[in-house]
Formats: sequence, structure tokens, C-alpha cells
Amino acid sequence: MEATLGASDDSGQSIVSSAAISNADGLLDELRHFLLVVEHGTFTEAARRAHLSQPALTAAMQRLESAFGAPLLHRSRRGATPTAAGAALVPRARAALAAVEDGRRAVAEIAGLHAGEVRLGAGATACTYLLPKLLAAFRDEHPGLHYLLRETTTQEALDALQEGAIDLAIVSEPDPEVQDPAGDLWMEDRLILVAAPGVDAATAPYVTFRQGATTRAIFDRAFPEADVIMELGSIAAVKGNVRAGIGVALVSENAVQDDLRRGLMVQVAHPATPIIRELRVVHRGVERLPPAAAALRERLIAR
Repeated sequence: MEATLGASDDSGQSIVSSAAISNADGLLDELRHFLLVVEHGTFTEAARRAHLSQPALTAAMQRLESAFGAPLLHRSRRGATPTAAGAALVPRARAALAAVEDGRRAVAEIAGLHAGEVRLGAGATACTYLLPKLLAAFRDEHPGLHYLLRETTTQEALDALQEGAIDLAIVSEPDPEVQDPAGDLWMEDRLILVAAPGVDAATAPYVTFRQGATTRAIFDRAFPEADVIMELGSIAAVKGNVRAGIGVALVSENAVQDDLRRGLMVQVAHPATPIIRELRVVHRGVERLPPAAAALRERLIAR
């Protein structure tokens, strides 16, 4: 008897046939190819990126449209654009592909097929000063894990989380418009003003982060009239320019402890500081975390 999806063997356990798996993989491939057409706007470019001939891609899209019972793409000499039905499918196709990948990773990790992967997004300060020792200790306990650590702004991390590109994000002040990211308090971070020794902090301009960074948003609220002379993309760049005497900066105390101890910087007293911000570990729900990411979350919140 041929086993089919939902059939049972003599023990009552469900059997998934190789044919059913093959059909599912075919649909997933067609969804991937559909997204390539939408992203690139032409069958020619989508076929090139999918390593398919154009007739093969056309046939795949026809099968997908037949499966959904509606036209998904407008075709013209200028290219291809999604129909109303196609536009409705786009975010759901992305979510479905991300969910399948999550499932495959989780099953593979539990089954011991490979050691697992942790995908984490965090800001520059966390990536450079707060996470390395913790990740090193975690890696000693789990030496086979592979790590993907992205340096991001809070919004970039939340976007990547919602898209399924990362499993965990270290953020401050999550955007209330994001669809209810679950989260846990990781730590409190003190933001202080620093300058090079000898700099007149009362008249010096400010060095700060680029727009989009949460430290920049906090800075703008605390110092709305500040004379900003330089906007930079990394904590290393901010510190380097402060040490050179260019200006004053609002930074995490964790990022400048060594500089303060060595006399390369001094803390600047100001009524608006220190500013305490909460750093949180956010995710799409504990039940959706792959085992490796779930273990790292436990380590982070137990800190």
C-alpha cells in the first residue's frame, strides 16, 4: 500500500510518504521562484538567479497559479508584477518559507544531524563590549554551535526578527508598532557623557551616532539643542574621535571603562546624565525558538 500524508501504519503512527515530501518541496521551490520574480520584476532575471531556464520558470509559475486557483503575476513586455492575489501571497510566502526553515533547523538540532546555529542581532555596543565574554563562555559549553551575529540598529534587528532572518535580538526601546515581539529584560545600561582630558565640555560640540541608532534617539531627546559636529556608524568611531579631542559623546559606560581607567577619556558631569536604558532580549515567542537559540536566551536572561 502506498503511504500518503495522514495515513497510519499498524502502530497508529502517521506516515509521511516520500511523494508527499517531494510535493511539498516542489511547492516551496515554486514559492521561492515566485518571490524572485516579484523581487526582480522579470522572468529572465528570476530564472538566472534560480538557475533555471526561462521556460522551466514559466511552467513553475503556471503550476503555482493552478495550485492557488488565481493569476498571481501580470506579465507584460516590461516585466512581471504581482496581481492583487499575488501581492496578498507575497508576505505569506515569505512567512511560510521562514517557518519551514525554522522547523528544519529545530528538527535537525534535536535529531543531532548538526550542532545547530544561533542567529542574533544586536547594536554596536552590545556586539563589541557586552556579548563577547558571554558568547565565549556559552561556546565553551556548546563548542559545535555556529554563530551568526549581526551588528544592527534596534529597528534593523526587529525587522530581521519579524522576517525570520534572526532568532534573537538585543534591543532597547522596542518599537510599539512592531507586532508584539516577546521579550525579556537582559540588563540595564548606563549612558554617560565623555570627553578627552583637557576638552572644555561646556563649549565643545558633540560627536554622536547616526540616525536610526537608539543611542542617537536617546541623545536627541536629552540634548535637543546640542551642536552635533559628527555623526558616526560605530562605537569605535565615536570613541576614536572623542579621544582625539573633537567633541563630547553620550555612550554606554560599558564601552568606555578601559578608556576612563587609562585616562584617555574623562566622564563629563551633566544634569541629564547618567541615563539608564533597558536592554531586552526579544524573539517571536519561546515556542518558536530553535533549541540552540532557546538555550542562549536562557543564558542571557540568567545573567
